[in-house]
Amino acid sequence: MIKDSELILRPDGSIYHLHLLPGQVAETIITVGDPERVKAVSDRFDSIELRVEAREFVTHTGELNGKRLTVISTGIGTDNVDIVMNELDALFNIDLTTRVPKEELTQLNFVRLGTSGAFQADLLLGSFLLSEAALAMDGLLPFYLHSGEPDHAAITLQEHLEDAGVRLPVPPLIVRPELPSFLEQSDLPRGLTMTAAGFYAPQGRSLRLASGLSPALLTALRSWRHDDLRLTNIEMETSGIYGLATALGHRAASISTLLANRAEGTFHKEPARAVEALITKGLQLITEG
Repeated sequence: MIKDSELILRPDGSIYHLHLLPGQVAETIITVGDPERVKAVSDRFDSIELRVEAREFVTHTGELNGKRLTVISTGIGTDNVDIVMNELDALFNIDLTTRVPKEELTQLNFVRLGTSGAFQADLLLGSFLLSEAALAMDGLLPFYLHSGEPDHAAITLQEHLEDAGVRLPVPPLIVRPELPSFLEQSDLPRGLTMTAAGFYAPQGRSLRLASGLSPALLTALRSWRHDDLRLTNIEMETSGIYGLATALGHRAASISTLLANRAEGTFHKEPARAVEALITKGLQLITEG
């Protein structure tokens, strides 16, 4: 039995941070970073059965084109993703009354619809990208994925950086998800996404403090190739979603609209329009794929 201090419930029996009860969440879950984006997604639903707000975690469940969907905000960063993924899994796969994991587990589909910065000069602002895999540079996953063989791409990345005489501030850890079935045949451009621990120095930005991602390191990262993979974009949630979904036995996909081009130093002039286009594309893929 899982102790009270490990699986915390509210007096009404709901899961502690998300304030949700079993049955209130669909098996296909859209995650967004911005709590205000939850309504932008659920406004497209044909009907809404649930709205819950708890801290930065806003949840709407409804139906679109006959498919039950949940959209939930994670806030920014993999520390929040840690809460969301574990508590959503618990709603399905732990009996909250007996505090015992269920024998028959439910496999969920997670789809992140988020913003991201392009890492390569040739990627256009406002374009979409499906993350084939994620490079975790945030520190969460070693607390979970502390055994097993590393992804071969992580090995070649480490060797590439050593040859260039540079290194990442954290050891390279690459995770690959099982994609939801409705996205397996998608023709979206794909790439390897870097998930950072912060917005400024961890993504190579310098205001008054210098970043540990030096120009030489950034150049080396941009030139690395592994089979058909290259580092395409950078954001703050994907590796946490991919690593935890895989460890818990779920499917996951991260679809980004590229608002900045870090190689070119440019930013989209109409970011709200780009996000609206992403929501349209994402819901189309989820309900028609």
